[in-house]
Amino acid sequence: MYAVILAAGVGTRLGRPFPKSLSVLPTGERILGRQIRLLREAGITKVIVVVGFKMSLIMEEYPDVLYCYNPVYYVTNTSKSLLHCLSRLDEDVLWMNGDVVFDGDILPEVMARAGENLVCVDKKRCAEEEVKYRVDGTGNIAEISKTVANPQGEAVGINMISRAGLPAFVDALQRCDDMDYFEKGMELCLREGVAWKPHDISSYRCIEVDFLEDWQQVQATFANG
Repeated sequence: MYAVILAAGVGTRLGRPFPKSLSVLPTGERILGRQIRLLREAGITKVIVVVGFKMSLIMEEYPDVLYCYNPVYYVTNTSKSLLHCLSRLDEDVLWMNGDVVFDGDILPEVMARAGENLVCVDKKRCAEEEVKYRVDGTGNIAEISKTVANPQGEAVGINMISRAGLPAFVDALQRCDDMDYFEKGMELCLREGVAWKPHDISSYRCIEVDFLEDWQQVQATFANG
C-alpha cells in the first residue's frame, strides 16, 4: 500500500508565505511531519508527497520520502495533483490532504479495510465550506461535495482507493476540470457504479486546516500531541 499526501497548493486562505503543511504544531512537529510519522508508525513505508508551491522547502525538510511534482499547481486543484500521482501507481492507495491533523489510531482502522474504497467521515454539523456526504440505503456513499443537501457529516480528507478501483478513479480524475477537488472524481465514479464506503472517525480528533479559526482549534486540540 502507498500513502499519498497532497501538499502542492498555495493555501491562500490561511495566508502563509510557506506551504501550509509546514505549519508548526504546539508540540514542535510540522503538520506534514506528523502525517509522515503516523503513516510510518502504522506500517506504511511507501509515502509520496505531491508538491508544487515552494516545493524545495518541503523536500529539504523531509528528504527521506518520495515526491511527485505537479508543475501546474498554481492553476489546478487537488483532482489534478492526485491524478499526477495515482496515474503512476498500481496498488491500494491511502491518500490525504496535507493540511489534516488527526489521531494516528485512524490509520490502522483504514488499513484493515484494504481492498475497499473508503471515505473517512465525521458525523457532525457542517459549515458551508466543508466537503459533505450522504449515504444511500445500503450504507454506501451516495453524494459527496460541498453542496450536498441534508448532509450526514463531513468528509475529513483521508481516503483510500483499492487497486481494483484505481483505473476507474484515475479515468474520473482525468475528466475533472482543472480547478475541481478530487471529490469530483469520486462523484463521477459514483454515477458509474463504483462504490465508496464511509468510515466513521467521529470518536477521534481530526481537523482540516483551511482558515485561521481551524488553526486555532488545532493548537488547542493538539496542544499535548
